[in-house]
Amino acid sequence: MFGMRRPLRRALSLGLPTAWGATAITYKMTCPLAQQDGLGARLVTSAVFFVVGTGLIQHVRQTLLRELKQARRVAGAAQSVLLRPLPPRVEGLSVAAAQLSADRGALVGGDLYEVIATEHGVRVVMGDVRGHGLPALGTVAALLGSFREAVHDEPDLDGVLRRLERALARHLRERHREEHPASGRPPDTPVAEEFVTVLLLEIDAEGGVRALNCGHPWPYLLRGTEVGPLARSEPLPPLGAFPLPTELPATHCGHLRRGESLVLYTDGAEDVRDARGRFFPLAETLTKAVHDHPVSPEQILRTVLRALLRHTAGRPTDDIALLVLRNQPPHRPAQGARGSDTCGHAARARPATTPGQPTTSPTSP
Repeated sequence: MFGMRRPLRRALSLGLPTAWGATAITYKMTCPLAQQDGLGARLVTSAVFFVVGTGLIQHVRQTLLRELKQARRVAGAAQSVLLRPLPPRVEGLSVAAAQLSADRGALVGGDLYEVIATEHGVRVVMGDVRGHGLPALGTVAALLGSFREAVHDEPDLDGVLRRLERALARHLRERHREEHPASGRPPDTPVAEEFVTVLLLEIDAEGGVRALNCGHPWPYLLRGTEVGPLARSEPLPPLGAFPLPTELPATHCGHLRRGESLVLYTDGAEDVRDARGRFFPLAETLTKAVHDHPVSPEQILRTVLRALLRHTAGRPTDDIALLVLRNQPPHRPAQGARGSDTCGHAARARPATTPGQPTTSPTSP
């Protein structure tokens, strides 16, 4: 049935304009009224051609709208595969994430994130590709694909970051070759303007946090009712702008203890402005979110997203991604001293036997 609809739809798309044109020509060639030079005859002829022209314009408009909707559905499906919904729990962490796209009505952005449990600890990436919309989708795919393999293979974060650098360079060379097939051998840096800010985190079984930051905003640490940056050290340049240095020592960021949360975000969450030109107060919004009582990652996410949409009147000018991680091991009945954590550090939880329901999906205003 579906295979029969396509030829019928194509026949209609070609047949309707042909029928409208044939009607106008037939009227002009055969109708006696169209051969007269009187004012009344000219008005009737003009009305006929106006109706025909309006019908053709409306038909073209409907066809373009159908193609646009189909393209958006395909792009949204592609991004939902790339930015696959995260499970609500990864090891001992509760997780929630979402994205707002700057392209009105689209689900496609240039932001990326992923959380994966490995034998080296829980590893997290948050990135922001220069630009937004469909052109950034290929870069997101290249980086996420590389990250999902490298986190299991590389024992240290610097190895993961170098794999991402190579994946980005390879992707840009291939894209340059496709866009300029007659230019010969592509240069080593085919698109000098292309770069990606990348933040890599590693959270071990005891809650220790290590990071490598290439031009990305540092996450906020939510400790009780206090909100502050996870680290204050100067990040490396964005990935792709300059080669990585020979030495890549990870930044030690202390411990993520029980009940504490990390809020990772792309710079659009702080750089976006309202109608009066004021930046969004992300730190103040997070402080209000945790002021009265402990909140879950989903509650933090909802609070920030609502405030962002109010601030931008539902029209953010940049892609925005948010990822909330909370050290919240599953509650277990007390069994004496066995299994307790007297230091208050994160206890590593075993993966659930049944998969959790996704808690996140790309969102558009």
